[in-house]
Order: sequence, then C-alpha cells, then structure tokens
Amino acid sequence: MEKFPELSTKRLRLRELRESDAPVLLSIFSNPHTMRYYGSEKMTGIEEIEGMLMSFKQGFEKKQAIRFGIELKETGELIGTCGFHNWAKRVNRIEMGYELNQEKEGKGYMSEALSAMIPFAFQQLNIHRIGALIHPNNDSSRKLVKNLGFREEGVLRDYVYTGGVYMDLIMYSILTKEWYKA
Repeated sequence: MEKFPELSTKRLRLRELRESDAPVLLSIFSNPHTMRYYGSEKMTGIEEIEGMLMSFKQGFEKKQAIRFGIELKETGELIGTCGFHNWAKRVNRIEMGYELNQEKEGKGYMSEALSAMIPFAFQQLNIHRIGALIHPNNDSSRKLVKNLGFREEGVLRDYVYTGGVYMDLIMYSILTKEWYKA
C-alpha cells in the first residue's frame, strides 16, 4: 500500500491526518475525559501532537500501522482518529485504537468509523485477528467493541503505567471468520 487509503461511510470520511489537524488533535488528546482510559498522559502542547503525527506517518511508511482522521462529510470537521498498530505481519494480527471528541460521543460515529475500518483490515491488509485493549471502567468502549462482534479474552493485569499507577486492560478480539459470520 503506497498511497494512504481513504474510507467512506454515510456520514464520515476516514482520511490521512495532516499537520493542519494539530490544533483539533490537541483539543482531543489534552482532554482529561478522553484521556482517562488511554494508557498514557494527556498531551499538553502542539509539539507533542506534531511528534504523534510524525509517528503516525512513519508507522504507515514502514507498513507497521495506519491511523485515520475521522471527518464529518457534511462539514469537513475532524472529530477523532481511529487506526491500527502493533501489526504482526507474520501471524496477520493487529491491534486497533480510537478516540473521539467528547462533544461527538453517543452519536454512533465511532461505530460507523470502525465498521468501515475493520473490513478494510481483513480485506486489504490480509489481517486474521484484530485486538483491542480497553480499560475495565471504559464501559462505552467495551460496549462498542462487543456490539461490533469482538469477544472478551481476559484481563492483562497492571499492563500500562500512567499517572503514577499501573492499570489493568481487557483484551478483546475478533477474527475474520467471526466478522463475516455476524
């Protein structure tokens, strides 16, 4: 995959992130509500966002990851990101992550975005298994992946360290055959 793909749904465009997205991304990644289950500290400056954007770009260029900006078709507003990382090509396994502007939660946008992104991984990236690591208290994210057909596999105890404390994460996954059976 040489060119960054663009995915489309009824209301959304999943596209490559740009440097001009940095201010919006800072508002998302600096929001304590959004970052409370993220597994890393909230971001505090544009420089951190620019570094993250560079990391996303390098991940794509090295074919190790892909991160989409989630844009509303109607207005062109960037409302979040979603993507894949920790790509283990030898075993066709990948993990997904996502975040959304707090004001856009509860409107079905992330479900819509992931419903486009997941088959892209199975069909275009030849992925067999998609995993998602979710904080036990993140009820909305747990519900989201369950509604998409992911299965809970178990707890990864003290898996991340952020804010001076260790946190458990729950592993969820879906296999190609499960997605197309649903």
